[in-house]
Amino acid sequence: MIAIASDHGGYELKRGVIDYLKAKGIEYKDFGCYSTNSCDYPDIALGTCKSVVKGECEKALLFCGTGIGISIAANKVAGIRAACCSDIFSAKFTRLHNDANVLCLGGRVVGIGLALELVETFLNTEFEGGRHIKRIEKITAIENMQNL
Repeated sequence: MIAIASDHGGYELKRGVIDYLKAKGIEYKDFGCYSTNSCDYPDIALGTCKSVVKGECEKALLFCGTGIGISIAANKVAGIRAACCSDIFSAKFTRLHNDANVLCLGGRVVGIGLALELVETFLNTEFEGGRHIKRIEKITAIENMQNL
């Protein structure tokens, strides 16, 4: 199951990606928003990312105007490794090397054609493991630090 959500700035792009997921038979859960009415991306990111951390969803796709704000908010959730991507190379390697579990895209930055390629690449690329595992463990250690 893929979690999917957006704020108002990413709503139209999210709708296009949902059409793609439906056409491919990929199960998803839509965490909002449900219109172009203004809303706050941190609220959207939190609920969506909790579903990934709890194991209810395998990965998440998040959308805001630039992809940046929602990726910053998503990365505040322990266990989330969110990447804001606008090119295929980054979408591929954030999975291969970083084991990213959330892809963030900007509805005002990325068109639907590229967005679908990014989503397909992200969803179909497996984590390489190996030497990258220790780096993921270091990220987790930083995440777990108290009172820096």
